[in-house]
Amino acid sequence: MKHIVIVTSEFPPQPGGIGNHAYNLALYLSKNNYEVTVIADQRAALNEAEIKFDTTLPFLVERISLKKLRVLMYVNRIIKTLHTIIKGDFIIATGKFSLWNVALCTLFVKRPSMAVIHGTEVNFKSSSLRKAINVSLKRFDRIVAVSNYTKQLVTHLKKDVEVIPNGIDSNQWTTNILKIPLKGFPVITTVGRVSIRKGQLQVIKMLPDLLNDYPEIHYHCVGITSEAEAFLDEAKRIGVDKHITFHGVLNNDDLKRVLSSTDVFVMLSQESVTGDVEGFGIAILEANAIGIPAIGAKNCGIEDAIDNGITGFLIEGNDSKALKNSLDNILENKLVFQENSREWAKQHDWSQLIKRYIALIP
Repeated sequence: MKHIVIVTSEFPPQPGGIGNHAYNLALYLSKNNYEVTVIADQRAALNEAEIKFDTTLPFLVERISLKKLRVLMYVNRIIKTLHTIIKGDFIIATGKFSLWNVALCTLFVKRPSMAVIHGTEVNFKSSSLRKAINVSLKRFDRIVAVSNYTKQLVTHLKKDVEVIPNGIDSNQWTTNILKIPLKGFPVITTVGRVSIRKGQLQVIKMLPDLLNDYPEIHYHCVGITSEAEAFLDEAKRIGVDKHITFHGVLNNDDLKRVLSSTDVFVMLSQESVTGDVEGFGIAILEANAIGIPAIGAKNCGIEDAIDNGITGFLIEGNDSKALKNSLDNILENKLVFQENSREWAKQHDWSQLIKRYIALIP
């Protein structure tokens, strides 16, 4: 039995797309008879939830203890990685520091390795950070990008890059769902940290135009409320605050209920000033699995998450006319878009995607 070591910058139960990806990668490799060890940070000061979560898993998770002095965590990660990859047959790195960490450790412990790149970690504005990532990526035997958008961010490396899209466990999004009444029609929803990158502000700024055709429209935002206060101030300034609800973080059952009561999922992501970008948009697939079509922004990884004209539409992130036309089209052909969305989500089930990862493991 081959031993796979996954080194990741995030891991559940804390939120994050990189962690979600690492979890499913570990889970489905273990289901395919690989021994898996995950090295991840402890991300909560009171880590009872992490300890409880780890005990439910069919693979081992090694957490790096949270330290006030962050440099100690970096050192401990490197030491733990060195000790673990000695016993491993194949190493997978995902997330910014993990790429540096594994590239360094494999200088001393020779093991075949794979880098999984999501977006932001290969789009730094700092030239020194870009150079450090470039040097690290060149040391990996395999590179997997979660979208074609992410792949084009590393074309300068002149290395082969395999695109394997992000995925979901579709069974988790199709069972035990009860609809709840949500304010508005149409109900439009975004799931993700309230931030410039996720695009909630883009939608808010277009609400005045949408209200001309949809006077009852309501925008529901689910996720960590990082910039919600500033976005609400902008909504008040333009007179649309009564058409917006910030729900905060929801558990999976409540999230499913909100999604199942949504008419159209919207994610108009944009690049932040620091280079933070949307590498794929897994929340779109989760909505699709429930039968909710999506409207997303062009020029980011969302282009791989939406089958344009089939499961929704891709638009320029500041084009209110395109957003309105896309809403019209989906609402007029709702049943077709719903069925297409469900089929699209099935194509991105981890039970299928894991075969493509296994094909890259020597």
